Amino acid sequence: MLSKKCKYALKALRRMAMNEGTILKTQEIASLENIPKKFLEHILNDLRAHAFIGSKKGAEGGYYLIKPAKSILISDVYRLFDGAIALLPCASDKYYEPCDDCPDPETCKMKSVFIEVRNKTYKLLSKKTILSMVE
Repeated sequence: MLSKKCKYALKALRRMAMNEGTILKTQEIASLENIPKKFLEHILNDLRAHAFIGSKKGAEGGYYLIKPAKSILISDVYRLFDGAIALLPCASDKYYEPCDDCPDPETCKMKSVFIEVRNKTYKLLSKKTILSMVE
C-alpha cells in the first residue's frame, strides 16, 4: 500500500507540475492538496535533497520543479519514500532478502508469482510520470 508520505509527495509534485514555472509556498501546497503543513515540510525537504525540486528562500520563496514533470517517474518517487516495489522481500530486485519462513527460495512458488507482480507494477509505474497525473 502506498504510504501517506509517498501519496503526499506525489500530490505536491502534481501541484507543482500544474503550476510549472511558478514558485509555490509550502502553505499554498498544503492548503490546496489537504496535506498537513509540518508533514509536507519534511516531504519537500526529501524531494529537494533528491533533486526533484528546488527551493528559494525569502518572502518570495517557496518550491518549484527542477526536473520537467514529464521526466519525474512515479516509480522513482515511490522508491524514494516507500522503498521496494515488491510485496515480498524475496521478490525484490534492489532490496532482496530471503523470507525467514521459506525453506527453499529457489523453488518457492510464492516468490515466482510475486516477482511477476513486481515486474508488472514496476513496468507500469516506470511509464507513468508526474505529468500523466496532470493531463
